[in-house]
Amino acid sequence: MTLVQILVFIAFTLLVRWLCPRHWRGWFVLGGSLLAVFWLQPSTPVRNLDFWLPAASIALTVLTWAVIRPAETSRRVPWVTGMILIAGSFLTVGLLRYLPGLCCLTPSRPPQLIQIIVAVAVILVLFTLVFRFSPGKNWVSTAGIGLLIILFVILKSPALAGLASSGLRGVQGQSADLATFTDLPWLGFSYLAFRLIHALRDFQTNKLPPVSLKEFSVYALFYPAVTAGPIDRLQRFLPDLRGATQTEAIEDTIQGSERIFFGIMKKFVLADSLALISMNSQNAIQANSTIWMWVLLYAYAFRLYFDFSGYTDIAIGLGRLAGIRLPENFDKPYSKPDLTAFWNSWHITLAQWFRAYFFNPLTRSLRTRYRAAPAWSVILIGQLSTMILIGLWHGITWSFFAWGAWHGSGLFIHNRWVEWRRSRSPAVESHPSGSKISGFLGGLVTFNFVLLGWVWFAMPDPDMALVVFLKLFGR
Repeated sequence: MTLVQILVFIAFTLLVRWLCPRHWRGWFVLGGSLLAVFWLQPSTPVRNLDFWLPAASIALTVLTWAVIRPAETSRRVPWVTGMILIAGSFLTVGLLRYLPGLCCLTPSRPPQLIQIIVAVAVILVLFTLVFRFSPGKNWVSTAGIGLLIILFVILKSPALAGLASSGLRGVQGQSADLATFTDLPWLGFSYLAFRLIHALRDFQTNKLPPVSLKEFSVYALFYPAVTAGPIDRLQRFLPDLRGATQTEAIEDTIQGSERIFFGIMKKFVLADSLALISMNSQNAIQANSTIWMWVLLYAYAFRLYFDFSGYTDIAIGLGRLAGIRLPENFDKPYSKPDLTAFWNSWHITLAQWFRAYFFNPLTRSLRTRYRAAPAWSVILIGQLSTMILIGLWHGITWSFFAWGAWHGSGLFIHNRWVEWRRSRSPAVESHPSGSKISGFLGGLVTFNFVLLGWVWFAMPDPDMALVVFLKLFGR
């Protein structure tokens, strides 16, 4: 989000919260979220793709709701209004191409209106089929999860994304020779996919509350969080969406505004300033001084934190203005005394998602199937595979694989250290000064371990990361 977009969202949110009748508020938030998905979408050299990618996000959301919809929906049609609004957003964005003074909400001109009408018709047909035939068929929700994972793998894998770009260019009559993996900047798909998978998985396990199409679409596409999270849960989001009252509006406005202000300072002042000297693939190779390389690395670490947490503060602040208390995503992570505490305070909602939907089921399955296996082996497999997946969530490359393995190994070592220390040094830990010294040393080791791990994260390939490591230690 740019500063202009943030200011527009602030004005829109305050108008809806203060002037809109309560029973209409959800519809305005949905309308704003639908248009924001198009407006926030980055530009792409593939013709019309900056329209079709947001349209696909909305279509996936609608089709997911058709799978998880409450059983009683089949006897009522309150979702018709939602479908009309969703179809109307497609047509509104498309019609702007014919209004020179207002074009366009997307970075480039939208496709021809007839193409949009055909796309809306296809979505409606698919929605009708899923709506009618999915109840009682568990394979439909499983197929939905599979589709989301396949799309995720394609977008996060440079080779597959390049092939997809080549195919899309061919369809549009553009040169396939110019295709690169950066041609598919699908706005917020990583966060949207995890919200939809969460809903489908909880639906399979009967943990999902009944939700209307309007409510689910707002949850999945909520404009403050669509760009950079956090990854909220539907069970937590719904009470806020349904229960915002006018008596809380003053407090929400004050605290939301404060949060947005601090987020803007973090992102546009601190992070953008540190970006001038933070490590990247170019200056890392050019740096000849060990001290300067450490300066670049420290700048990168704090730039990454201020950038991401700044966007999170802005999202939480905008949500608060709307009466939605989005979950926290950061809690002073660099000050934590150990790596486990760091991962309980860095990108909290992502860590919680993987813990709930991967780590816990995996370790339970391993303990059930291999009862004779030592506990440490289950912990090693669980932590290593979880962190590698978190690394690959950022991109399917060897660098992100190495970053995930780095943290998975660190978490396992910390786990073993805690077990060893618990039985051998209780007296030291119980003493106030011993506990403080232990906490200080632990925090120092943890911060520098995380700091060195960012080398894998920042460099495009492991070979370049190894060069940086050698320079950091004077080689």
